[in-house]
Amino acid sequence: MIFPALDPGGATPFGHDPQPRSPTVRYPRTDPALARSANDRVPASPGMDVLPAPPGTDMLPAPPGTDETAALPHPPGPSGRPGTSAAADAAGGQPATPDRRPGSEYAQLSRQIKQAGLLERRSRYYVWKIAVTATLLAAGWISFVLVGDSWWQLAVAAFLAVMFTQVGFLGHDAGHRQISGSRRANYILGILHGNLGIGLSYGWWVDKHNRHHAHPNTDGADPDIAIPAIAFTSAQAQSGGRAARLMFRYQAYLFFPLLLLEGVSLHVASIRALTSRASRHRPTETALLAAHMVGYLAIVMLVLSPVKALVFVLVQQGLFGVYLGSSFAPNHKGMAMLAAGDRTDFLRRQVLTSRNVRGGWLTDFALGGLNYQIEHHLFPSMPRPNLRRSQALIAAFCRQRDVPYCQTSLIGSYAQALRYLNAVGGAAAPAAAVTAPG
Repeated sequence: MIFPALDPGGATPFGHDPQPRSPTVRYPRTDPALARSANDRVPASPGMDVLPAPPGTDMLPAPPGTDETAALPHPPGPSGRPGTSAAADAAGGQPATPDRRPGSEYAQLSRQIKQAGLLERRSRYYVWKIAVTATLLAAGWISFVLVGDSWWQLAVAAFLAVMFTQVGFLGHDAGHRQISGSRRANYILGILHGNLGIGLSYGWWVDKHNRHHAHPNTDGADPDIAIPAIAFTSAQAQSGGRAARLMFRYQAYLFFPLLLLEGVSLHVASIRALTSRASRHRPTETALLAAHMVGYLAIVMLVLSPVKALVFVLVQQGLFGVYLGSSFAPNHKGMAMLAAGDRTDFLRRQVLTSRNVRGGWLTDFALGGLNYQIEHHLFPSMPRPNLRRSQALIAAFCRQRDVPYCQTSLIGSYAQALRYLNAVGGAAAPAAAVTAPG
């Protein structure tokens, strides 16, 4: 999720796409540069080709079905109707949804999840979570004023970077309607946390993120793998000029340094989205985003000298980008890449392209619940505290159906993601190594 500002997307509202009716599930290896031998593969369902399990990874073949996916609140689609995408408009304006046929595996899992009460809202949790987060954010800015024109403000910058990310996690939950059963309430919470709290356009992000949920790691459909600065397939690595290929060649080494620009990239993308397209909520979002930016810059410039103010902004926004990007990085990078038009069923598409991160309460807090990425992708509106509770049920369901369920440590997830980026970058090596004739 790095450099969204470079993603031209954002104009197509989204939702979960209709599930195919193909009886054969296929999991094509779409990147010849990363091909492995058949002996290295993790057991999978017939007709499915899965990436080998890296060392330190738990690959549980999989569990049975469920019925949910009240994903994110949808901005108005091209037709002007809320909750529709361009594809949905073409199909009569109906939002795309997972396969909920009575006999489908996802429907079976969904019933189990509902019967366990795991989709019920957790209002008390979110009341105290929002209250504590808002209090800590306010405490950070109060500390900023009290510390005054001092280099100790760099410590405050680091603290505010953490709190900006925690506020972003709550905006993410609101976007998936995890907090409230009311679309309006979730929207209000979303723009308060996103536009006003951290300077991120909630409407733009919801649009982009829902398309990712509908087509994770799918070539040509997932905006999170359509990033000019990073190549996710050998075809991407071999495209572009010499400078781009040279960057791709070393992208595994550049990945975390590039995250320093993620915060700025999110702000730029938000401004571009609000100035380039019309929507019913644009005036409200624009006003809140402007209030954040004016207030942020005003307080920094009033309290700090010009040099300290510049350094503070660079450190705070840089660390915000690193923390936020590092929270999303373990989720899909290095997992299965699907070809454009892939017909894999909804259950397998979400499980096989996602990776969980093992850990306790501290990991849950630090990653905002995104460490339960498989559970989250299967049931986006499941409240954050219920994700851990659903894990055993979903893992068992996958195991019963031989659907590989990937789980590893946080460090292991980064290692796998970087190995994958390094392998893809290798496809750009020949072009990058070309020298001018002499």
